[in-house]
Amino acid sequence: MAEQESVISVRGLRTAFGAQVIHDNLDLDVRKGEILGVVGGSGTGKSVLMRAIIGLQEPEAGEVSVFGTPMRGREEDEAFEVRRRWGVMFQGGALFSTLTVAENVQVPLREFYPQIDNQLLDEIARFKIHLSGLPPEAAYKYPSELSGGMKKRAGLARALAMDPELLFLDEPTAGLDPIGASMFDELTRNLQETLGLTVFLITHDLDTLYAICDRVAVIADKKVIAVGKIDELLATDHPWIHDYFTGPRGRAARLGHERQNG
Repeated sequence: MAEQESVISVRGLRTAFGAQVIHDNLDLDVRKGEILGVVGGSGTGKSVLMRAIIGLQEPEAGEVSVFGTPMRGREEDEAFEVRRRWGVMFQGGALFSTLTVAENVQVPLREFYPQIDNQLLDEIARFKIHLSGLPPEAAYKYPSELSGGMKKRAGLARALAMDPELLFLDEPTAGLDPIGASMFDELTRNLQETLGLTVFLITHDLDTLYAICDRVAVIADKKVIAVGKIDELLATDHPWIHDYFTGPRGRAARLGHERQNG
């Protein structure tokens, strides 16, 4: 596997809501087999970037390729073939409230493989729920009966339903206590290594960046201003990067990482 092989390639991306420009001439590559952390201040469009990549946000300009396939202007059947190779965990889980966890996990399977019978759907759902670290009985619960951490794992189970090669995670540890966040980080890394996933991970959690991200992409000034390992980012002189990684929380996260790996 070539180190530079890209699963996602974004070139010259411009996104806007009316007169408000979110991204302008944004470039980004996500390498095969890596966990790429995506960070940026509030309003920099981290989730908008993800939505543009997966086709939920139409850019004003630029190109997006996934698995070497240009996605803009792609016919539905061609996009369909690419879409079933990725899984998405939206912020907060985005579960359907009227469906059980098992039924939520089955949603993408029913969309992409309508020929699968109910017995196999149930078996797949049980396996994905187990893979996400939830107990078996969680399959029969509704989202309103789940804790915040369980909702995130249920969202992860649904994202894994199609055996994806590429996984999008939007703020997966937001709202979790430190122990729960650390456990989710460990689960993400284990799944990435076991299943050979490429992971596009939006986060503001410095502990997550240090614990599991191979590289970090920083969005500021309407574009990706830097991509690299954290030590490489620390060598840049951009004020946002400096404030983010060397502030009190950044120093604490770095110290914790050094203690854990020292």
